[in-house]
Amino acid sequence: MATTTTTTTHTEQTQELVQPPPPTPPPAFTELSEVASIGSNGSILFATDDWFAPAEWMLKDTEPVFLADRYTAYGKWMDGWETRRKRTPGHDWCLVELGAPTQIAGVMIDTAFFTGNYVPRVSIQGGTLDATMKRMLQTSIPRVTDEGGNIGTGRTTEELGMVELIGTDQWDVLVPRTELQAGYEPTRRHYFTVAKGKQSLIVNHLRVNMFPDGGIARLRVYGTVRLNLRESLSVRQPFDMIAMLNGGRCTGFSNAHYGHPRNLIKPSTAVNMGDGWETARRLDRPPVLQIDDAGILQVPGCEWAIFQLGDAPEGGWIERICIDTKHFKGNFPDNVQVEYAWKGEPNSWMLLMEKKKLGPDRVHEFEGDELLLPQAKPASLVRITIAPDGGLSRVRVFGTVAVAK
Repeated sequence: MATTTTTTTHTEQTQELVQPPPPTPPPAFTELSEVASIGSNGSILFATDDWFAPAEWMLKDTEPVFLADRYTAYGKWMDGWETRRKRTPGHDWCLVELGAPTQIAGVMIDTAFFTGNYVPRVSIQGGTLDATMKRMLQTSIPRVTDEGGNIGTGRTTEELGMVELIGTDQWDVLVPRTELQAGYEPTRRHYFTVAKGKQSLIVNHLRVNMFPDGGIARLRVYGTVRLNLRESLSVRQPFDMIAMLNGGRCTGFSNAHYGHPRNLIKPSTAVNMGDGWETARRLDRPPVLQIDDAGILQVPGCEWAIFQLGDAPEGGWIERICIDTKHFKGNFPDNVQVEYAWKGEPNSWMLLMEKKKLGPDRVHEFEGDELLLPQAKPASLVRITIAPDGGLSRVRVFGTVAVAK
């Protein structure tokens, strides 16, 4: 009987063993609050040129896309900010207003799909325009708020001269002039850590400099929102203590497979499920589900996210909680529970709200003694726990600032 022998060459063995390198994780500063995107109330106050694509598109919340056959009256449609090929002295730049005063830790610039037209070098400066200067700028050179309304425009010599008088070119340099790479997948994302000596600066505005012209797909700015809530709000006036724009931030979570829990505290209404917090399906779900007398699913596992409340040194007294499952129609959690911790005992969690049933695509409000338990101490942290898994759109936690005794 004939025997067949299979021979494996060294080359074939090598090909089988070669694995692509794992993706490099983004820097730690990307876990901080993102304050430049439209969903975080970021906006453009001024741009020298918006010919091919307006600067506002650089702040879109969505990932950039490429539409090969799409053109406008001004040229190729691109998903970002793209200026014309400059034929006059100078360089292009824009002014970005951040969602809130922020100590900036790092920046991400994405050149996705800008392969032959990306900006070769950039720098970023930070400062704050006072209310009078901002109002003058917006009145003299208004931005069109409609989608793409600024496309095909550029500033005149007179307008540029007026804006240069504001002196934004003298602001602190957060990212020095640096070369970028083309918008291919391996090279599109550029992360810049702000120097330690500049991370203590609190800024409201950025000047993004292109050298000399070109395109940027997305700009993301990460840092810690800094507000003196006791000065800006009455201590007796309830406000959203968890909101990103009030200094709230996500400090930890168990699972963020489909969406990061920091989305829960954005100021805007969620545009879709991807703009909320959604976990993977837990694999420890029982084969057959059962409920208790209150209708709560009996499952062993849960998912959680922890948030530091706004910049209130003594914490706060919570009066009302809003849990929004907007867009989550077939993947909302069965129930939610809320705990809090005092700043002096950050690992000692106290129950604020027992497990409450949730429904699809709606706002759930919980307030009063019947739904919220009395607080023994002011809350500096809250932990949102969902079971068994699923997604939330937004969370609001209203309360008042605690006063030091």
